[in-house]
Amino acid sequence: MSISLTERAAGKVKEIADAESLHGQGLRLRVIGGGCAGFTYDLYFEDQVGDMDEEFESLGVKLYVDPLSFQYLEDTEIDYVEGAHGAGFKFNNPNTTGSCGCGSSVKF
Repeated sequence: MSISLTERAAGKVKEIADAESLHGQGLRLRVIGGGCAGFTYDLYFEDQVGDMDEEFESLGVKLYVDPLSFQYLEDTEIDYVEGAHGAGFKFNNPNTTGSCGCGSSVKF
């Protein structure tokens, strides 16, 4: 039971951290209400780990997940993709039951 990054995603996180001088910070992963399917993913750099957070490390990147989000993100792999519609992080989450047509939100 964990959350992981692909090599491409870990490389992109490290590249952003270097460019923004965010060394020592981890990546906060969250599931928040919103979007046409009900939930959206959120990720950002953070240096504060909460008492109840789940903490992981994947390919040298620290990951922080609050308990509520963890129940939705368990066993998720995060990739970084580049395509015709732009680039971004993609959550490969086995816990979802569907997504909206544009792919920006999911349902559980």
